[in-house]
Parts: sequence; structure tokens; C-alpha cells
Amino acid sequence: MLKDLLTPETANVFVGKLGDILEKAIGKPLGYAINWGRIWSLWPVHIETACCSVEFGAASSPRFDVERFGIIEAFGSLRQCDLVVVQGTITRKMAPRLRLVYDQMPDPKYVIAMGACAITGGLYFDSYNVLPGIDGILPVDVYVPGCPPRPETLIQGCILLQEKIKRMKARTIV
Repeated sequence: MLKDLLTPETANVFVGKLGDILEKAIGKPLGYAINWGRIWSLWPVHIETACCSVEFGAASSPRFDVERFGIIEAFGSLRQCDLVVVQGTITRKMAPRLRLVYDQMPDPKYVIAMGACAITGGLYFDSYNVLPGIDGILPVDVYVPGCPPRPETLIQGCILLQEKIKRMKARTIV
């Protein structure tokens, strides 16, 4: 009976409507759950070349405790990490290696540029070998200003990144 009612045209409409229903019923809640997991389990890779690394260490201390915001301080391999935190001056000789680190990470991946040196080149902006910011080689998600930025500023930058991840559309398989 149902076979007689479904012509190729009505079958395409039926499948399209079913896909929309599945997307609303499964896709959106599943995407929300995936993004929730991404928000609360960021694994950072630290590219530390200057004094900002001391402030990052202070943010990891018990006083500020960045782990309560979902940034895990355990160091894994590049194939486990999904966040690059660039702290300090990046020279033109270091740029290809930084890009290699970024390319070895799985998708989705995020970048935080921490400090004036990573954002604009800092005190050395007019030097021939210093990059005028890392946004020329990596897509930066959050800029954390300061020289060096305080631990509270880094935590605020991490919260901004989490809000950005929350608004992203997760690719789900439905």
C-alpha cells in the first residue's frame, strides 16, 4: 500500500522532511553536547618565547586556577591538543615551525595570541626578523592584550574563546 503511494517525487519530499525532523530532533542537541564537551576540555599547546610564559604559569597556580575554566594543564602530544597559546615574540625563522605545530593538530583547533609581542611584534615591531603579529600565519581566535598580560586577562580570553566555541555550529553526522 505505502509502496503505491510513494512516487519518486513524493519519496524525495518525504526523505527531505525526515532529514529536517532528524536534524531538529537529533542534530541540534547532539551539536550542543559536542560543543559543551569542547568548551570544558581545551588542551593547550604553549609556544613560550618571552615573559608572558611567567604570567601563564601564574594563571595555572592555585590562586587563579585556570583548570576550573576547562583548560587542562596536562601536556599531551600535538594530536591531542586543540588550542595553541602563543606567548611572546615570533621571529621569521620560527614562523614555519609554528605553522607546522598548528597543522599537526586535529580539527577543530583554536589560537590565542597572548601579549603585545604575539599580537603586534611588541617592543621589537620594527626589527627585520620579528613578525608583526602571528595573525599573518595563523587564524587567531582571541587576542589577549598586555605586556605581559595579567592572569585575569588570560582567563577572560579563555572565557571569550569558550563563548565563541559555544556559538559555533558543530558538524554532526545525522
